[in-house]
Amino acid sequence: MPVAPPSPRLPSLNALRAFEAAARLGGFAQAAEELHVTPGAITALIKALESDLGAPLFVRQARGVALTDIGRRALPAFSQVFDRLGEAVRELRQDAAPRRVHLAALPAIAQLWLAPRLSGLRALVPDIEVSVTAMEKPPNLKRAPFDLCLFYAEAPPADALALAQDRLTPVCTPALARRITGPKDLAGMVCLSDSVWAGDWARWAAVALPGQVFAPRGPVFSLYAIAVQEALNGAGVLIARQALVSPLLASGALVAPLDAVARVPAPLAAWTQAGAGRGRSSAQVLRALVQLA
Repeated sequence: MPVAPPSPRLPSLNALRAFEAAARLGGFAQAAEELHVTPGAITALIKALESDLGAPLFVRQARGVALTDIGRRALPAFSQVFDRLGEAVRELRQDAAPRRVHLAALPAIAQLWLAPRLSGLRALVPDIEVSVTAMEKPPNLKRAPFDLCLFYAEAPPADALALAQDRLTPVCTPALARRITGPKDLAGMVCLSDSVWAGDWARWAAVALPGQVFAPRGPVFSLYAIAVQEALNGAGVLIARQALVSPLLASGALVAPLDAVARVPAPLAAWTQAGAGRGRSSAQVLRALVQLA
């Protein structure tokens, strides 16, 4: 009778993904965020993988984890494998739905820059279905199911296209603007801020009030769109990114009472996965966004 020995069992794919993410990102919490699971789940998966292999992959330390020599040697190959797997899945999605594009954008950009341009985008690419997901950080296009990113990017990919080199300026309703004759007047006014861009007031004050101390006082919002709405409500003066409020400035709903402007260090940029062909729907949408900028 022929002998049929059992095939060697491969480690869990989820455990391998947990190892690769934790090793690449430098921690279990970061891996959990990327993979949308809990840090405890990452810990359990990696413990199971280490038990299966019979060797530790991480050294647990008070300040986090560090790769062992075995883990360090294994990481490049697994990163290449999961990058290629992500690319294969993306290509499969594109082949299955070639006229569908899923765009990831910063919430403020999605609401204030992109939304007013969606009708123009549909006119330029009428046969492409564009979906939009708002998120705080650019996804890894090699891994995540997105085709195009739209973010302020301090270190955008080499082939990213800058849609706007934004500027900072205080804005408010025309009624409030009548009380402002110079930058110093803002010291006695309600100053609206966004928590993500908490440094914008200081960046502007360095240009408008060089060498002086400026401490804006007023509410801080975690959604920039709410801060803009409060400025429209007359609740205070908002330090605004011009690219996001340009329609409101054009309509006169908000005005910029001061001439001083400061440069936003990161451009508003858009990019697709490296190597996307010019005929791909994502590349067509990217070119349309450049036209609309």
